[in-house]
Amino acid sequence: MAGICSCAIAQADPAKYASTITEEDLRKQLTIVAGAEMQGRETATEGERKAAAYIASEFSRIGLKPAPGTNNFRQAYPLFYDTINTSLLVIDGQTLAFGKDYSVSAQVNKSRKIKAKKIVFVGYGISDNNYDDYAGKRVRGKVVLMFSGEPKTDSLYRVNSSTRPSKWSFGTIAKLQLARKKGARAVLFVSPLSVSPRPEAAGIRRTNIYYPQKDTSRHTNIANLSHEAAAAIIGKEKFDVLLSQVKTGQALNNENLIFKKRVEYNFQKSSVPQSSANIVGYLEGTDKKDEYVVLTAHYDHIGMRNGIINYGADDDGSGTVNVIEMAEAFAKAKADGNGPRRTIVFMTVSGEEKGLWGSQYYTEHPLFPLSKTSVDLNTDMIGRIDPNRKYGDSTNYVYVIGEDKLSSELLSITDEVNTKFTKLELDRKYNDLKDPNRFYYRSDHYNFAKNGVPIIFYFDGVHADYHRPTDTVDKINFDIMTRRARLIFHTAWVMANRDKMLLRDTPLR
Repeated sequence: MAGICSCAIAQADPAKYASTITEEDLRKQLTIVAGAEMQGRETATEGERKAAAYIASEFSRIGLKPAPGTNNFRQAYPLFYDTINTSLLVIDGQTLAFGKDYSVSAQVNKSRKIKAKKIVFVGYGISDNNYDDYAGKRVRGKVVLMFSGEPKTDSLYRVNSSTRPSKWSFGTIAKLQLARKKGARAVLFVSPLSVSPRPEAAGIRRTNIYYPQKDTSRHTNIANLSHEAAAAIIGKEKFDVLLSQVKTGQALNNENLIFKKRVEYNFQKSSVPQSSANIVGYLEGTDKKDEYVVLTAHYDHIGMRNGIINYGADDDGSGTVNVIEMAEAFAKAKADGNGPRRTIVFMTVSGEEKGLWGSQYYTEHPLFPLSKTSVDLNTDMIGRIDPNRKYGDSTNYVYVIGEDKLSSELLSITDEVNTKFTKLELDRKYNDLKDPNRFYYRSDHYNFAKNGVPIIFYFDGVHADYHRPTDTVDKINFDIMTRRARLIFHTAWVMANRDKMLLRDTPLR
């Protein structure tokens, strides 16, 4: 069994360098990273740019090298927001009022001019093995009208015969993809719960910022209709009947409604570029310098809401300053002639709160080969105590997630490191992929795992201040944060100095 004893680690005692990670230093760093000047560090804002500049300056002070392909440690990546230039929807000569009769998504829709002579009602817009709204209907070249949701029989969803909804209940993407595949020109979408579009929709001319995903979900354009606008197409009496059926989950696939109504839908937008950046530095290894250990945390948070700062001290200021402090500890070891055998990459990423954007960009554009990356150790919230953990020692634990997913060696190494150096309670309750919290999928390690890199995610749990303005430095438990940080440092030390890269022998589940 591969563990500490089989590792050819440097002769120096790693505890000497782990001890340089102190409560005082962590507090000093976190007071800056989670301070008011950073304005909550929301992605692509001035506050985030200030945090990035500070982290880069610390990497430089410590003596890390900027990763190849970065600009002063910054791996910039593109973001965008879309601005609506034109949105004109005309049905049978009647121009619908944007924001009153309909709303649109600038991000979902493409710039197009669409004309059609008929509208076909397609129920819920589903075509699946157990239920098909398109059966017997010809929609190519036409506009389709559909409701959100999916049908049920008693307490079971018709599509999957389960008490849990299928993919057809979540968002519009699957339905839009299907409509495009069937040849529909556009989709008119009706929510049974929303009588009218959002009142503010008339003033919305741009999207929130977004990451440019690869366009694997091409679909037709969509407009979200008010109930009044939908009733004008279907007829109020029939619409009321259909609405009642949808609200009770009844099947609609036997409805054969075709409306000879001319549709003109002109949607035009422009994309405005923005940017964000990962901050990436490295400490070069010795005899195994072409293999890598990556230490990650996200430095972004959710920013300001209604003028109030969400400080993000725990989420994930705590992880960010741990990466800085680990970099300093490893740099001191190297200065003493005890540098790591493998190159250690220290990376704070942005965009995590928006959808793991920064780590996605890195794994799509790696600065160091993923095939030669032995492990990613990801720190996301290690400064607090989980109030819902009613067992064990709540002042001496850490949740460790993901060690069993890709390498059969990693979990036992964690246990040995902890037993020898830190003696924390290693809580693996969230390793179950069926856990409803789905924490394994919710931080930046997951983008490494998707690409086959073994990972560990270190986490303290969710507390009442999560994503609130009260996630502040004064709430941090620096004593336990220090012990957790030292566990991660010791684990990184072993990963950087063992004879072989970690086995990749457990398929991702």
